[in-house]
Amino acid sequence: MSITTALSSAFSGLTATSRMAEATAANVSNALTEGYARREVQLAARHLGKTGAGVAVTGVSRQINGLLLQDLRLASASQGGRAVTSDALLRMEQAYGTPDQAGSIAARIARLEGAVIEAAARPETDARLAAVVDAARSLTDGLAQVSEVIGTERQSADRQIGVEVKRLNDSLAGVAELNTRIRAFASAGRDATVLMDQRQQLIDKIAEAVPIREIARENGQIALYTAAGTVLLDGRPAQFGFTPTGLVTPDMTLAGGGLSGLTLNGQPIATAPAGGRLGEGRLTALFDLRDRIAPEAQANLDALARDLIERVTDPATDPTRAATAPGLFTDLGRSFDPAEEAGLAGRIRLNGLVVPEEGGALWRLREGLGATAPGPGGFAERLGALAGALSAARVQSSGTLSPGARSLSGFAAQITSAQTVARLGAESETAFAAARSDALRSEMLRDGVDTDQEMQTLLLIEQAYAANAKVFKAADDMMKTLLGI
Repeated sequence: MSITTALSSAFSGLTATSRMAEATAANVSNALTEGYARREVQLAARHLGKTGAGVAVTGVSRQINGLLLQDLRLASASQGGRAVTSDALLRMEQAYGTPDQAGSIAARIARLEGAVIEAAARPETDARLAAVVDAARSLTDGLAQVSEVIGTERQSADRQIGVEVKRLNDSLAGVAELNTRIRAFASAGRDATVLMDQRQQLIDKIAEAVPIREIARENGQIALYTAAGTVLLDGRPAQFGFTPTGLVTPDMTLAGGGLSGLTLNGQPIATAPAGGRLGEGRLTALFDLRDRIAPEAQANLDALARDLIERVTDPATDPTRAATAPGLFTDLGRSFDPAEEAGLAGRIRLNGLVVPEEGGALWRLREGLGATAPGPGGFAERLGALAGALSAARVQSSGTLSPGARSLSGFAAQITSAQTVARLGAESETAFAAARSDALRSEMLRDGVDTDQEMQTLLLIEQAYAANAKVFKAADDMMKTLLGI
């Protein structure tokens, strides 16, 4: 080996160890950085003809477990989607309340039934009749409050879908742009690992909304597909479309055209959790909340309001009322029309004929809504019939619960119980998805930057650097010796 070759080899060694020290320093400084992949310098022996000429840096690679990362993204998407569902179900359940809570629907019904029974015992007492009016108005207010919570969940879901779609489109465009820059870097032989870190962070954001699979392409590029096989990015990014609705009312449905669906490159795309093209994720969960979960909850609440109206409009309960006139409970003052049941819980009102503040009279509770003048104060037949109507077992006309005869309070209890069961099931699925996601994330961290190992590597780099420096110095001394002869 000539002195020149020795100098060249030592210089290449110094260059290689400098790059390795740089990569190690980057690893240590980013040990806690989300989305950072550990760097490793790739080395290869350098040759000039048949003679060794030191070492060459062939590139810097990102050390990451692709299969584990893919599983983590799928688990995170599942966790995010289930959390959306369980959180919404919890808020709706809390709106119903539990029987031991004073403001719950069950407690309001019990208060009304108790007030009617007490008034029937002393029908001549205005205070007890007033208590019936207060309890009835409290019940209608409670139904309206729960209906408002359900409507808020639908409105919020629709708004969040718009936010998610915009973020999804922006992230896909960002990944496509980074793909282009990474390809340019690779063609020029430049280090693109920082751009790959940025791309991974964008892909992780996409995976929070839609479960995805990443497929490697040439020159460091990648393609993205949903878990169900829909193309999100393969060269050009897909474009999602969605139009948020300013005000979502109970009668609005996707099938009826009142709500916007999701489009992909201008074509409608199914968003159902089962059989949809997006798979389980936050975006699918938001559509499911808006189009199925909340409407079913609203339908059951409207069925409860309808049951209440139909119980008290039975001619046997109040024969004084005209056939077409509204009963004790009305749909915004009008008779209830079964064709307009959607949103009834938010519109149900106490008939103004029994409300003194609205020009009515308390004695009509005792005499009947069609009575023109008060009768004997001890007449309790109408109040007794009302109490019996509220507690009677009756087959409900609508709702999603299994058919069966129930009292008004029993029907409310069944609805609340179904809501609780749905919430518990969703929370159980969320907890399982979270545990799986946490386990996979721990595995990812274990494969990440180990600062102890990096420090050991740094010691080896330091020794290699010193050894190459000594070779460089020895060759330099030899040259000086030759020049001094």
